[in-house]
Amino acid sequence: MFAGSFVALVTPMESDGSLALDAFDRLLDRHVESGTNGIVVAGTTGESATLTVAEIRALVERTVKRIDGRIPVVAGSGTNSTAATIERSRQMAEAGADACLIVTPYYNKPTQEGLYRHYRAIEAKCPAPILLYNVPGRTCCDMLPETVARLAELKGIVGVKEATAGDRRAREIRALCGDDFAIFSGDDQTALDCMAAGADGVISVTANLAPQLLSEMCALVKDGKLAEARDIDEKLSLLSRDLFVEANPIPAKWALHRMGLIPDGLRLPLTPLAAEYHAIVELAMEHADIDGVNE
Repeated sequence: MFAGSFVALVTPMESDGSLALDAFDRLLDRHVESGTNGIVVAGTTGESATLTVAEIRALVERTVKRIDGRIPVVAGSGTNSTAATIERSRQMAEAGADACLIVTPYYNKPTQEGLYRHYRAIEAKCPAPILLYNVPGRTCCDMLPETVARLAELKGIVGVKEATAGDRRAREIRALCGDDFAIFSGDDQTALDCMAAGADGVISVTANLAPQLLSEMCALVKDGKLAEARDIDEKLSLLSRDLFVEANPIPAKWALHRMGLIPDGLRLPLTPLAAEYHAIVELAMEHADIDGVNE
């Protein structure tokens, strides 16, 4: 279930910050039609930090209903409070999510033992499978492979999204956790190298713009066709880099709006993409042959 190209889906918003649900539905349809292997709702790219729990649950329920079992639906449910994460994860499981993606606690700066106890407490109460999420660039907290391996021994913890750059972590986690533990790259620029090193797929920002290409690249890696996969990776290379010229998801939402797929809304404290970066993102889109709705 947990392999291939999963999109870290943006949350479309109107200019006043309200949810643009019709656009959200269209994005879901587009991903299914383009071969995306899974949907992540309300992750970092989905602006989870400024969505209410009720909004996240409603988006998950809407996604589950529209996807109708065709591909997995993963809900972002992590916070920096163990108790709050348990309650949020319970709600997302009730909403029908196939798994919960749970980020390491930000701001608190827990020890490795604290991380283990945090996730162990959540696993004991969460009805859905858990994907760990390590993104030290945002959380100031780095969950080491040895801690991942301890957590992998718990039945309800089935995988990890590892957002450190490069393939070293993927190799280490695979060696420690075995073949049955799902490993996703969380860094688009090095996702191909991670998959070549043993990761099962990628949870991708770039897939918002180029879902078919990401799906094809993952399939080629699975089939051992690395040279062909690298051709696609090169085509996507500028996007994978330049969708982060400002904080994600600012550039991705600007690009999707330019493609006519979503309105232009963000929620503060995020602000629209600075004009100085428009040409950079446009060039990255051209390099990937994205011009309008149909890439």
